[in-house]
Amino acid sequence: MMREFEIERQFDIKIEKLKANKGVYYLKTDKGERCLKKINYGPQKLLFVYGAKEHLAKNGFTNLDKYYLNIDDEPYALVNEDLYTLSEWLDGKECDFHNIEEVKMAAKTLAELHEASKGYDPPENSKLKSDLGRWPHLMEKRIKSFDKMRDMVRKKNIKNDFDIAYIQSMDFYKEIGKKALDTLKSSAYYELCAIAEVDKSFCHHDYTYHNIILSPNKDVYVIDFDYCKREVRMFDISNFMIKVLKRVDWNFDFAAAILEEYNSVSKLSKDEYKVLFAYLQFPQRYWRLANRYYYNEVNWAQNTFAGKLNGIVEEQELFLKFLEKFKSEYNI
Repeated sequence: MMREFEIERQFDIKIEKLKANKGVYYLKTDKGERCLKKINYGPQKLLFVYGAKEHLAKNGFTNLDKYYLNIDDEPYALVNEDLYTLSEWLDGKECDFHNIEEVKMAAKTLAELHEASKGYDPPENSKLKSDLGRWPHLMEKRIKSFDKMRDMVRKKNIKNDFDIAYIQSMDFYKEIGKKALDTLKSSAYYELCAIAEVDKSFCHHDYTYHNIILSPNKDVYVIDFDYCKREVRMFDISNFMIKVLKRVDWNFDFAAAILEEYNSVSKLSKDEYKVLFAYLQFPQRYWRLANRYYYNEVNWAQNTFAGKLNGIVEEQELFLKFLEKFKSEYNI
């Protein structure tokens, strides 16, 4: 009860109804429907996210979950050392990544978001979040970790299904990871980072179906900017593309449609296509799953991990075919 009272006091609202909903709370208040969310990072980082959303809205990108301020003009409530944000409750449905028309709308919206992100100066006491210039190092580190994880498996007396599948498939992904790193190293990656630095642009960094909301009248809203940071836009584009493509058997038509829609708003350069290709090549999903498994990052059941790994491995042929087509289609 104390917690609700504090939320009401700090945001100057009266809560009429509160309901947990997919990791957030739906609130019916005297001032309308709201979304209450517990934040697992500090106020300085939150100020960067708050400033980013305000900047987008100021630049005409208003279809997002803007924060409401508390009675002290801060974008959060502090309750028992926990931070909570309050935003408008957005009615709508999650973007269907199997539906090419909805995917195209999401691609166009991403380009609009990136354009509106330019010129962002974070608030004074915020913590600047940036991944600019980090990717060659990150890829190198992750390629090395494939061997480290294999050594962990070799030391195990009893190997389970996941271990065996990992040992059998690891070399393929390590090699493709090296190719991705070579692509990135031979690209204009650092020059593009310098341009992004000058542009003062940022990426959403978690642009996926549950953060893309289609309203009843087919407006596209983008929510959950928790991971947004300074980054080259090809990261967002590749991340979005992979999330779509893995659901549609690496269907090239979806990739072409995404890029066509994106380009209709904001044109990608030849240099950017090469960096985009490096990101698409890199076996990020495979690395992340193995990393989560061997370093106990999530508590999934044993068969969930093995099932996910086999699912990725089964895509190998389609994935390679897709990369070949992408390479020839965009002259990389």
